[in-house]
Amino acid sequence: MTLVTETETETETERHAQGRSSAWTAVCRLDDLEVERGRAALLGDRQIALFLLHDGRVHATANLDPYSGAHVMSRGIVGTRGDAPTVASPMYKQVFDLRTGACLDTQGKDPRMLPVWPVAVNGEGTVFIRDGGAA
Repeated sequence: MTLVTETETETETERHAQGRSSAWTAVCRLDDLEVERGRAALLGDRQIALFLLHDGRVHATANLDPYSGAHVMSRGIVGTRGDAPTVASPMYKQVFDLRTGACLDTQGKDPRMLPVWPVAVNGEGTVFIRDGGAA
């Protein structure tokens, strides 16, 4: 598999050094995604949310909103904060960085992280998620 686009927060070497295995799992076709509209998918037994941005990058987060406990992040509002691509929860409007999962706007609550996964798209337009635990 030749990966032509990759979004990730740590290197393969770092993941290996930390004892976490990683395997790329095909999730969908790039054509299945719409710009700035989330899509939900299953990665094993976990629900994930996929977001295609205007620049062609794809981001994957948990679909589970860490504040409400509902599987709704794929219905969140995509935007930006500075140069950070973001998604706002449709429940309580917390804003998360799609690259890191950091909560940028807690709406007065304690900070929580949104799990994120590395994403790659091969030359044939297949979207892959690196399974081995969220980053």
